[in-house]
Amino acid sequence: MLRLQQKLVQKQILAPRQILLAKLLQLNIVNLEQKILNELETNPVLEEIQREDDALISTNDSDRDTMDVSFEADEPEPRSLFQYSPDNIELPQKYQADFIEELVGQLDIYGLSEFEHTIAEEILWNLDERGYFTVELSLIADRLNTDEENVEKILKFIQHLEPLGIASRDLKECLSIQLEDKVDSLAYRIVSDYLDDFSNKRYELLQKKLGCTEDELAEAKEIIIHLNPRPGEGKINTKDEIVIPDLIVRERDGEWSIQNYDSGLPELRVSPDYIGLLEESAQISTDARKYLKEQTDSANWFIEAIKQRRNTMIRVMKAIIEKQPQYFSGNTKDLNPMKLQDIADEVEMDISTISRSTRGKYVDTSFGIFELKSFFTESAKKQSGEVISTNLIKQVLKDIIVNENKKKPYNDERLANKLNAAGYNVARRTVAKYREQLNFPVARLRRELK
Repeated sequence: MLRLQQKLVQKQILAPRQILLAKLLQLNIVNLEQKILNELETNPVLEEIQREDDALISTNDSDRDTMDVSFEADEPEPRSLFQYSPDNIELPQKYQADFIEELVGQLDIYGLSEFEHTIAEEILWNLDERGYFTVELSLIADRLNTDEENVEKILKFIQHLEPLGIASRDLKECLSIQLEDKVDSLAYRIVSDYLDDFSNKRYELLQKKLGCTEDELAEAKEIIIHLNPRPGEGKINTKDEIVIPDLIVRERDGEWSIQNYDSGLPELRVSPDYIGLLEESAQISTDARKYLKEQTDSANWFIEAIKQRRNTMIRVMKAIIEKQPQYFSGNTKDLNPMKLQDIADEVEMDISTISRSTRGKYVDTSFGIFELKSFFTESAKKQSGEVISTNLIKQVLKDIIVNENKKKPYNDERLANKLNAAGYNVARRTVAKYREQLNFPVARLRRELK
């Protein structure tokens, strides 16, 4: 027999506007621009304000340029208070010369046939960011309807272009090509036959295998470490190499100015034509009126969500600056312990909102561009009871490793002992974790001959 029951259940359901804001907060400035362009394509009610309108607004409000926006995050549109032109920002940019086209240009002086030139270009346009050729020769051969031997012949030719070793298939091949004029040297023998032992710094074992002295090995090592293991690094750009900041922070007359770096994004509005059409409801069908109402609401929510995103980003940045005053005074090694929850409490937002606002977002400061999440650090206690940032312990650890005797580097246990002697209670496993985070290898791999 069925029985009726009554239950009281508490549930939290996100409204569509909250879901939209959460999604926009997750996006960095590049992805936000793509999202706006997609929305312009899919929502006919939404339109971009033409730049002529922007110029008129800027002219009418030109006196706002002198206003201070220090921490004014409660304004609905913080960016409108301070007209910040990207032309005035000195952002660090990578060298943009087309390295691959320069290599293709080198081919012209060698009298290659048209087909050989085609093979060479196919190889060059398949180099990775290190300058290595990682595509199977068979794929190039099948694509151009030729033999692998023909492709490999052109590949070896390319490997001797400038820089030497470009288009190598692995590290051994890259270094060997650069040592071809020293084929009788100890350095060439090491690269050809004992590269693994050399890479892992098994120097005593190498001396036994090669029958050489420590001085001879040190001389060969000096030659090898001056070779270029990545001929294309820094020259072949990838999409992930250029960072565009979401925020700009500048100190003006002792106050901090925070600005969203989104002046290049399209300015949006709901089309006046569709608003007028919706108001003249008698002239359109019920279905058309319903569709226009849905699209208008969606457009208004989207515009409002972008404004809220700007406001949220500035409020979060303001709280971070207030929590890290030494850092933003220029002492970038001095971070106070700070968690996401600390900022969430400060701005009275959910911790998930703070996480979305800081993950993958960058700020341009007077002393560099930093990811927002880099300002957060855990706390630790010194033996004196003082609460410090784990970032400080990592800095001390880094200084110890940098200044250690490279012939007898410290293992993790000795590093932990040194930190404890300096007043930091750190276990060996914690030292290993911090060392890996600082990108230092184990003691054996840090060892040097001289």
